[in-house]
Amino acid sequence: MQSRFVCRSWQNLSLARNLFSLHLSQVAERDPLLIFHSDFPIRNQLCFAELSSTDDGVNGIVKKINIPFSASMPEFTVVGSCNGLLCLCDSLYKDAVYVYNPFTKDHQELPKTMQYDEKEVVCGFGYHPETNQYKVVKIVYYWIVNFGNLRVRSFKFPQHSKSEVSVLSLGGNTWRNIGQVPYYLERRSQGALFTCGRLHWQSRGVYNNIRGLIIISFDLADEKFYEIPRPDFSSIADGRTYHLANLKGCLSAIVYKFGYKELEIWVMKEYNVKESWIKEFKIGANIPESPRTKLQQPLRIWRNSYDRALVRVLCILGNGEILIEYKVGKLGLYDVGSGRYKDITFKGMPSLFQTVVHVGSLKQINLPDTM
Repeated sequence: MQSRFVCRSWQNLSLARNLFSLHLSQVAERDPLLIFHSDFPIRNQLCFAELSSTDDGVNGIVKKINIPFSASMPEFTVVGSCNGLLCLCDSLYKDAVYVYNPFTKDHQELPKTMQYDEKEVVCGFGYHPETNQYKVVKIVYYWIVNFGNLRVRSFKFPQHSKSEVSVLSLGGNTWRNIGQVPYYLERRSQGALFTCGRLHWQSRGVYNNIRGLIIISFDLADEKFYEIPRPDFSSIADGRTYHLANLKGCLSAIVYKFGYKELEIWVMKEYNVKESWIKEFKIGANIPESPRTKLQQPLRIWRNSYDRALVRVLCILGNGEILIEYKVGKLGLYDVGSGRYKDITFKGMPSLFQTVVHVGSLKQINLPDTM
């Protein structure tokens, strides 16, 4: 990226349509980068680090990412990461959305949508290989209903709820309204899970005649919502909850059982086929002592966290180790073969953070018809 400033021909080379695809195919085989969205000691700071195998668990140095539009969006949520692009959403006024490559510094502010009072916004970001398009999905819930002098959240009363689903293709300049969503999608602190050309959320519904969490997907090709069959584990009423993950390109459900400090990792080997769910791993959660009592400020970035679960499975590394993030602001690696944990630290690591699994790429945002 630095060499593009040498001369015009080298700059044109950096914009070659096939260069991004060639580079992405190479870096996809390596372990991912980790981007930390930190909230302490500096609020709303992005930094990154590279994983490396060490015996003592100490990796490289955390480096700061300078956000060129930070003045216009001081409070943000990381919606998602896809092929080297980050999608950031304004968490203060809930209107501005940016797509940003943190390593090329290429960024674009998406057109603003109509402002509404008393709304809740759920976003998603992803890419579909068949359409060759990156898309941002914005779901607005109008969640205040007046009953005389009483004002309540409308999703508590489905007959009064109202939503609006808008889609923007990267490179376009207009949000398309595609109607309403028949589910209340739970807003997570890092947006929707992207895998297999679809965005995924959790919602409340009935599964096997038991009310609990169900999986809802949005196909980025036909722009329709679908219900995905979930694995047959005990319901949340039995003290279990789960979050979704993308593990080696497969939709996965990480099941956490309260009080037992253990995780079950279920993997859908064939997408959207219920029978393909298998329980691939069962591990102890090894939850460290929480530092919450030592902190004066609230953990704002964990406000929309994964229910009561204190751990989140991030990815599986090339050597088979499982990377885990603890809600208290720690990272660990679990060795499946030995059953042992190893804490992961970086020099200059923030105290409180959420981790985004990311791939560094040369993707230019102004080339919408390429990967």
